[in-house]
Amino acid sequence: MQDVATAIKNMWVRGAPLIGAVAAYDMALAMHQNSSTENLQLAYDTLVKTRLTAINLKWALERSYQVLENTRAPQCKETAYRIANEIADEDVELCRKIGENGLKIIQGVAENKPAGEVVNILTHCNAGWLATVDWGTALSPIYMAHDAGIKVHVWVDETRPRNQGGLTAFELGSHGIPHTLIADNAGGHLMQHGKVDLCIVGTDRTTARGDVCNKIGTYLKALAAKANQVPFYVALPSPTLDFTVWDGVKKIPIEQRSGEEQSHVYGLTSEGKRNWVNIVPQETLCGNYAFDVTPAELVTGLITERGICDASTKGLRTLFPDLYQKYL
Repeated sequence: MQDVATAIKNMWVRGAPLIGAVAAYDMALAMHQNSSTENLQLAYDTLVKTRLTAINLKWALERSYQVLENTRAPQCKETAYRIANEIADEDVELCRKIGENGLKIIQGVAENKPAGEVVNILTHCNAGWLATVDWGTALSPIYMAHDAGIKVHVWVDETRPRNQGGLTAFELGSHGIPHTLIADNAGGHLMQHGKVDLCIVGTDRTTARGDVCNKIGTYLKALAAKANQVPFYVALPSPTLDFTVWDGVKKIPIEQRSGEEQSHVYGLTSEGKRNWVNIVPQETLCGNYAFDVTPAELVTGLITERGICDASTKGLRTLFPDLYQKYL
């Protein structure tokens, strides 16, 4: 159990949907080892503390816990694995539907451009199949657009300090999609010069009124997009919605990570060995905020498995009346 908790905390596995699924499997592993009520509580308490911001983690743990606490010990192991499998399988289907719905947006952009002209999409962080069970959120529509024959090119933010843009570049390259890795602060410049047709990003938590919490730097991209009339879409499955929170800026806890992620870079040396290298004076203080919140008014629309809606209470209530009734 502790090994998986460490993997989540250290971001050896990351991405809101993926860590939710991984946490569910760790609950199953804990029940396999010891199906007592005390161990169930220990597993929940250990895992829920690993990442504060991504709501899928808590959602998956609560889904497992609520069933397992009322399950007799002999059935706990089988039931726990069944729940984890359901969460994983559901995530694949949710992300596939997100791709289908987001594809319509890209198709619309392509149809309004001269025939054969490339659709340029900017994305931030990594919201593909490395961050989910499969398909991804923000990248799922891009994969489907490429497969449908639409010419797309992706501007990939490097996403400091963990350089998750490298993961996105790996994914896109594996799928044969043209892409360019850019410095985090280059997006506004590209938008000013008409080189971005739309932005699509993922999210780790989205509130009842449509505020979006995502990787640090997302808010600045949304501001630049608004200033340059570039559509800014956010792709998310319903487990990433948090209807218990209204004001994302005030209420979503923002994870702060080790300053070493900023002060050091990790990569291959010329000898082919992996190593950490310090890039700032040792006495320099680092403020490593992992996420920021983009207010709903900066978001053009939310791409979900049930369709596309405005980033607003009305928009979310229209698509998810069942969840609104449950939580509000």
